[in-house]
Order: sequence, then structure tokens, then C-alpha cells
Amino acid sequence: MIKSMTGYGKAEAALETGKLTIEIKTLNGKNSDANIKTQLLPKEKELLVRQKIAESLQRGTIDFYMIWEPGAGAARKINPDMVKEYFTQMKEIRNNLTSYRAANFGDQARMDNELLAGIMRFQDVMDSSRQDVVTEENWPLVEKAVDQALAAVNDYRDREGAVLYSDVTSRVRTIMELEDEVEKLEEERISAVRERLQRNLAELQQKVDPSRFEQEMVFYLEKLDINEEKVRLRQHCRYFLDTIDGEPYPGKKLGFIIQEMGREINTTGSKANHAGIQKLVVRMKDELEKIREQSMNIL
Repeated sequence: MIKSMTGYGKAEAALETGKLTIEIKTLNGKNSDANIKTQLLPKEKELLVRQKIAESLQRGTIDFYMIWEPGAGAARKINPDMVKEYFTQMKEIRNNLTSYRAANFGDQARMDNELLAGIMRFQDVMDSSRQDVVTEENWPLVEKAVDQALAAVNDYRDREGAVLYSDVTSRVRTIMELEDEVEKLEEERISAVRERLQRNLAELQQKVDPSRFEQEMVFYLEKLDINEEKVRLRQHCRYFLDTIDGEPYPGKKLGFIIQEMGREINTTGSKANHAGIQKLVVRMKDELEKIREQSMNIL
């Protein structure tokens, strides 16, 4: 069964210092484009994660996230550079306030302590990004969560793929049924063309050689013949169904088959010369466009 390129997966790793959540989101794409959108993953582990993504998800635009939630008792590191910067700026502002300086002159240590205590309440001075969330010791737990998230993405893709399969195959069969309707109108179309030419000739009141007229008629009708287009379109439709049933990742190949189907439908329309067939061609084009849109999301 085919897979969709749209997917979502999530898994959690319970570490000693808190909870690490892995989220993976995928959309359609021509190739595999994995974006590691986290600073929590150590550089030495990034290549391994990318390999896992490529092997498991094959193709698509893939976003990989890590979300860290420290535990209640987890130690957080202070960013000393940030504290110094805040302290310097705020002390300068305070000392420029003449009334404040005069009222508190002689109690510099107390004022500095109060200022420092206020700065420590700022969220960005607690630098949680500097702590090593993912380490060699807890990597097995993190790796397991990565594998679980990838498995969840594939489960999602399987469910979406089943919906895609049902939709596109039913539309391909609809095109084949419409082609059968075209074939039913073939005899009527040829007769109508012949009658119209004979009527126009009669209105001209000109005598013609019957055998030459019949020869020219044959040449003209050959230009309007769509038998080859009908045969090739049916072949392409069957090839589409065989490919989607027989290959694990048929998305790219289906795109090429759809192009060929469109070529035969367009040629049929240009040769139709019949209102009923033209209407059927428009319906086939509509079905094919919906197939094309859906197939862009098939892995």
C-alpha cells in the first residue's frame, strides 16, 4: 500500500533531569529535505539522526524538533554574561537618577544586592540551553524516542496513503469509463462528419468525382481518428494501476504516467470534432487534474 508524504509523529523520553519530547512533521517534496530545528541535539549525533530519517521516511520536507521541559528539581545554569550585562545597564540607569542616588547614598551594597536579586528573576538569565540535555549516558533513551517518533510518522503516512490510494485509483477507473463513453460516440461522430461534408458540397452545387471524393473523405477522417489515443490512454491507465499496486514508493513514476495520460486526453480533445466527446474530454481532464494534485503527495 502506498504512503503519503504528509505525516506527524511524537514521542517522549523521560530523563533524570526532565522530559524530552521529539516531534517530526513531514510534507511533500521532490527529494529528502531534513531540517533539524533544535540546538539540543549534539553535533556528533546529528548525522546519525539524519541517517535514521532518510532510511525511515525516504522523501519529503521533514522538520525535526526537540522540546525540553526541565523537571521540578532540575538544576539550571545561570548565564553570567547576561547577568553582568543587565547589572551594568541597570546600575548605570539607577546612578543617573539624581533623586534615587541622593536618597540611597551610603547604602551601595544593599542597593546592588536588591538589583541583583531583581535581575535573577529574569527568565533569560537562566540559561537552560547551555546544559547538556542529551548526553552519552541518556542517549539510548533519546534514540529510542527518535525511533518511536519515526514509527509514528510512518503510521500516519500509512493512514493518509490509504485515503490517497482510494481516491486516485477510483479517478483513474472513472477516466477509463469515460473513454468507453467516447468509444460509443465514435460511429456517430464519423457519420456526422461525413454528412456535414456531403451537405456542404451539395450546397455548393458542384459536381465531383465520387471516387475522388471518397478518397479525400478517407484522408480527412484519418486525421480525426482517435483510435491510437484510446488504446494508449487505456494502456497508461492500466500501467498507473499496476505501478501503484506493485511498487513501494511509486510517487515519481506516477507523475510521469500522468503526463502521458494527459497527452492522450489532450490529443483526443483536439481531434474530437464532436460536442459529446468534447464534454467527455473535459470531464477526463478534470479527473486527471485531481489525480495530479493528489499524486504529488504520494511517496
